[in-house]
Amino acid sequence: MSHKPIELYYWPTPNGWKISIMLEELGLPYEVRKIDITQGDQFEPSFLRISPNNKMPAIVDPEGPGGEPFALSESGAILIYLAEKTGKLMPHEPADYYHMLQWLMFQMGHLGPMAGQAHHFRNYAPEKIDYAIQRYTNEVHRIYNVMERRLGETEFLAGDEYSIVDIACWPWVKPYENQGQDIDEFPNLKRWFEAIGARPAVQRGVELMAEARSSGKSGQGFDKKAQEVLFGSTQYQKH
Repeated sequence: MSHKPIELYYWPTPNGWKISIMLEELGLPYEVRKIDITQGDQFEPSFLRISPNNKMPAIVDPEGPGGEPFALSESGAILIYLAEKTGKLMPHEPADYYHMLQWLMFQMGHLGPMAGQAHHFRNYAPEKIDYAIQRYTNEVHRIYNVMERRLGETEFLAGDEYSIVDIACWPWVKPYENQGQDIDEFPNLKRWFEAIGARPAVQRGVELMAEARSSGKSGQGFDKKAQEVLFGSTQYQKH
C-alpha cells in the first residue's frame, strides 16, 4: 500500500533529528519543509497553525486519523503517533508500553531540557555564567549516569528491543562534548550510543540538511541575527 508523503517541518537539531530518524527507520515517504529557526521561520503564521508553540519539528500527515490531513507538533507526541500509526518501534504489552512511556518522558523532561541548557550556557550565552555552566553540566552528568545504570541492565533504554525511546535520546547524546561530557566515562552508554549511531536509518536522519548546521554561525556560536531570533526579544513578541 502506497502512502502520500508526510510533510516534515524541520531544521537539523536534536529534536529535528528524532523525527527524521523515525521516518527513515519506518521507511515512510516524507517531504521536508525547511524551518530555518535562525531566520525566524518558526514565527510565520502558516507554521504557527501547525505548531502553536513555534517549535519544530512538526508534521502534517495527509492520511491522518479518519483519512484526513492531520497536523502535529512536539517531538515526543510525533514519535508516539508514528509508532502507533505503523505498529512499529514501540512495545504493545501494557507493562512494557508504560515503561517505554516512562523513559520517553525522561527524555522529554530531563535529558533534552538539561542538555539544551548545558549547550546554551557553555556555547551560546553572550556572557559566561559559571554557576549556570556548572549546574547544567553537572545535571547532564547525573542524567548520563541514570542512562548508564539502565543500559547496564538492558540492551536498549526501554528494554530488550530498539524503540522510539532510543530514537528520542540518541540525538541528545550525540553532541555530548558540547555538554561538557566524556562518553568514555560511561561504557554502557557508549556501547549503546555507538550501536544506535551505526544504524543506516539513523545516519540518514542525521545527514538530512546537515550542511545547514554550519550556515549562519560564527566561530563563537550563532551570528548576531540568529542570536536575536533564537535567544533575544524576538522569542517574546506576540506572533
